[in-house]
Amino acid sequence: MSDLKFDGLPGVRFSALAFDVDSGERVFAHNENDELDTASMGKVFLLHTALQMFKDGTLDLEERLHRRPSERVDESGIWYLMEQDDLSIFDVALLIGAFSDNFATNVLIRRVGLENVGNQVEKLGYRNSGLHDFLRWPRPAKAPRTLSTGTAAELSDFMARHAKDEFWDESTNEVFRRWLGAGADTSMVASAFDLDPLAHYNYQRDVWVWNKTGTNGTIRADAGIVMTPTRRVAYAVFANWEPGTDRVVDVMPVMREAGDAIHRFL
Repeated sequence: MSDLKFDGLPGVRFSALAFDVDSGERVFAHNENDELDTASMGKVFLLHTALQMFKDGTLDLEERLHRRPSERVDESGIWYLMEQDDLSIFDVALLIGAFSDNFATNVLIRRVGLENVGNQVEKLGYRNSGLHDFLRWPRPAKAPRTLSTGTAAELSDFMARHAKDEFWDESTNEVFRRWLGAGADTSMVASAFDLDPLAHYNYQRDVWVWNKTGTNGTIRADAGIVMTPTRRVAYAVFANWEPGTDRVVDVMPVMREAGDAIHRFL
C-alpha cells in the first residue's frame, strides 16, 4: 500500500481511500471513516435517486422541468448563463454531472425531493454521507450546516458499486457513469492522468476516468473510478480546512500525488 502522507499539512484534515474494485486490494487509506464536508460531492446521491425513481416508474427522464428565479445560483455551472428556461430531467442531470451545475441541482431537488434522496442514501447503507440541503447563500440560521458530507470509505464504495453494475442493469448504470464521465473538473486526483478535461469518457493513454468533485473555500473533494483495460480502482479523497485560511495551493499537490499513486498501482 502506498505511503502517501495525508497528515503532513497542519490544519488540514483528509479522508482518503483507494482500492482495486475487483480484488479489494488497497492502494492507500487515511482516516477513511472520518466524516468531512464534501461541498458538491453529495450531488451524486441526487443523480442516483433520480435514476432509481426512473427505474421505479415514478420519474420520466424526458419530463421537462421549468426553472424558477428563486432557484438560481451562479458560479458553478452554466445554466444560469443560458436562455433556455426548461430542460428534460436527463439534461438537467447531465448539467450536474458535467459542470456541478448549482441552478440545475436546485431544480432537480425540487422534483426528486431531499427526503427521497436521504431515504435512498439510507437504503444504500451509508450512515455518514449524504446531500443535506439545496444550494443557497447565505445559509439561514436554521438551515443544515453544510450542503453535503461524506467519508472516503462510503463514497469510494458507492463508485465501485456503480462500476460493477450493482444497482441496475448495465444500460442504466451507464447513464449514471456518462453523466459523471462528462465532468469537466479534472484538477484534483484526476490531474495525475493528464486528461482532456472536456472529452475523457474513453481511454486516453490506456486510462479511463469518471469522477465527481466538490469545492468551496474550505473544501476540496474528488471521488471516482480510474481504470485500464485490465484493472480498475475506486477512490475518494476529501480535504477540509478552517474558514478564513487559504490552503488550496497546499492541498492540490497532495490530491495529484494520490492520483499518481493510483497510476503507479494500475
